[in-house]
Amino acid sequence: MARDKLLAGHAVRRLRRRTGLTQAAMAEMLGISPSYLNLIERNQRALPAALLVKMAEQFDFDPRALAAGEPGGGAAAIRRRLADPLFADLEIDRHEVEEWLAAAPGGAEAFARAFDRAGGGAPAGEGRDDAMTAVRREIERWRNHFPDLDAAAEALADELRLVGADLYAALVERLRVKHGLSIRILPIDVMPDLLRRLDLHARQLQLSETLDPPARTFALAAQLAQLEARAEIDALARGAGLADRNAERLFRRHLASYFAAAAMMPYARFLRACEATGYDVSVLQRRFGASFEQVAHRLTTLQRVGARGLAFFMIRIDRAGQASKRYAGASAAPLVQADGRCPLWRLHHAFDRPGALAVQLVELEDGTRWFTQARTAGAPGSRADAAPHEVVAEFAVGLGVAAEQAGSLAAARGLELNGAATPIGLGCRACLRAACPQRSAAPDGRALLVNDRERGLSALSFVED
Repeated sequence: MARDKLLAGHAVRRLRRRTGLTQAAMAEMLGISPSYLNLIERNQRALPAALLVKMAEQFDFDPRALAAGEPGGGAAAIRRRLADPLFADLEIDRHEVEEWLAAAPGGAEAFARAFDRAGGGAPAGEGRDDAMTAVRREIERWRNHFPDLDAAAEALADELRLVGADLYAALVERLRVKHGLSIRILPIDVMPDLLRRLDLHARQLQLSETLDPPARTFALAAQLAQLEARAEIDALARGAGLADRNAERLFRRHLASYFAAAAMMPYARFLRACEATGYDVSVLQRRFGASFEQVAHRLTTLQRVGARGLAFFMIRIDRAGQASKRYAGASAAPLVQADGRCPLWRLHHAFDRPGALAVQLVELEDGTRWFTQARTAGAPGSRADAAPHEVVAEFAVGLGVAAEQAGSLAAARGLELNGAATPIGLGCRACLRAACPQRSAAPDGRALLVNDRERGLSALSFVED
């Protein structure tokens, strides 16, 4: 709620600057008292739905500004920047950040831009302006929710349901009839290094036989996105203003994949199923013919105005702990954005029991608590019968939500969400927990202590407060 008030205040202040209206004039046009509008501007009140509709009618106000216009990307994004070693001795807590955003949103935005342009304190060779980082920044600016794509995909899904209950068959027919493309499944020896290929000369979409049913359906829907959602994707790509050509292509790929997931799991039907099943991922997989990873990703997108789902985050890592996908959605979870991860988080343990769901209640140093689920997921086209010399891609997918929102989850049944939680950090370099037996390095900005007479739980001690 505090974040909603902050967003509302920032949006109204920007709107008044744009229109040049006084508080009294704008309040009169909206049919509310100047004092009530003043409370909204001062982050003391959230925007009611009825008032949001009036703003849209009177001032051509885009409600997406509430999601995309938060100064500096919001409190969590500002805190991630302040976690840089450059600021380690300042110990700025989240309340100070929230007060800063409320009192001086322009200053917070200026700090964020300057920090990002300076490279964000990244070590040499780890610049923050590479293509993938630029795309991730744009995705998080939208909180991984693209309303126009969702609406287009939902309309397509409704059309396809009229063709038949089998989504894959309906997609095959749509591509054949409307776009003159046939689908061909090719053996691995013919297409050993590709999963999908569009052969325009033969008018074929060629798929590898190694793709499982959810991956095949997704591939067809992604191809359809490039053909039937081109206008929406072009508009979003232009709005992103990505200077790097590779970054733009990556962003377009993400948008096509977003459309594909939204066609497989149409927003309204998917949200109803989530609420009816307690967000039971295994049930959702079967109901929508999707993989665990596809469902996990879709759960981060449920932010439609007036029909929001729970604020999930999703991350995918390999055995080395490297993140290849991370979406904070509306959760603002630092667990997603942190460069380091804690080995005490059971996300890393998922590899020990392939296919089994690992649930855990964790608590960060700032006191925030998260309910997380983790499970292994093979890369598309990976095979269980691979020879010893073959490279097999293997990942763990983590899914999380704030503990206070997890009470209705099927996966959390029987777990005391107010009880003991595993204390974890955002990687040893950013963690100040002193007695951690897993510590591999002293925190950035803290001097290492070596005592020949003592040996604590942690092999590495450091100067504390």
